Amino acid sequence: MSRIVYVNGEYLPEEEATISIFDRGFLMADGVYEVTSVLGGRLIDFDGHAARLARSLAELDMAQPITRDELLAVHRELVARNGIEHGMVYLQITRGNPGDRDFAFPDPETTPGTVVMFTQSKPDLLDNAAAANGIKVISLPDLRWTRRDIKTVQLLYPSMGKMAAKAAGAGDAWFVEDGKVTEGTSNNAYIVKDGRIITRELSQDILHGITRAAVLRFAAEAQMVVEERPFTIAEAQAADEAFVTSATTFVTPVIEIDGAALGGGEPGPVAKRLREIYIEESLKAAL
Repeated sequence: MSRIVYVNGEYLPEEEATISIFDRGFLMADGVYEVTSVLGGRLIDFDGHAARLARSLAELDMAQPITRDELLAVHRELVARNGIEHGMVYLQITRGNPGDRDFAFPDPETTPGTVVMFTQSKPDLLDNAAAANGIKVISLPDLRWTRRDIKTVQLLYPSMGKMAAKAAGAGDAWFVEDGKVTEGTSNNAYIVKDGRIITRELSQDILHGITRAAVLRFAAEAQMVVEERPFTIAEAQAADEAFVTSATTFVTPVIEIDGAALGGGEPGPVAKRLREIYIEESLKAAL
């Protein structure tokens, strides 16, 4: 059965969905996106993703063509129509199709934004090898643009990072700038040393992760010590454990960094406990 997707107000079989070749998302990567996980048919952290979407659009001076309540309704409808138990909803908004290629932004009054949404079924979202066994990461120089706090569709360099990690037999890459770790290719990065959770502070250097915010809140509620500051790869390799967070991986342990094993090569207790807490509390608040 064909997947049902959403394009500019219409629900369509995926093979019937089309976007103009003049859409600025295609020509200029002039768009933003969000990914919301689905557990048990319910949306995880939806309000956080909706709020970050609004911020990304505002930072790019891009109109928001769909309201929060409309977004929620479409998310729920897509989950229902596609029978998603565990998986995700991908949302993308671009500056639209001005009818030709031009560097100048089109007038939003005459060129409406393009809104696309689709689902992906991920039956192993909760229980998978990466969560159970941890992942290895390598480090790479951070060559992205400096507004990483805006969740744009400019994902070529992160994709290259994923491929470099795959070629090295690792699960992901951590980006390094001025000697300090910024974040992973599609996640926020953390280390744990002497019981302290250390992660880079919010700025334009990293994505303001929705899962990051929730995990740090839950960590504080569990009386865990959180220290927000940059750290080096050497410091990470000397840590007791490490992990990453994202909307689709929740909390995933890191067991090796650039060939150096952490915690005997096994997932650490802090990462495992935070994953349990995050999933339990997020399910309680799911929409």
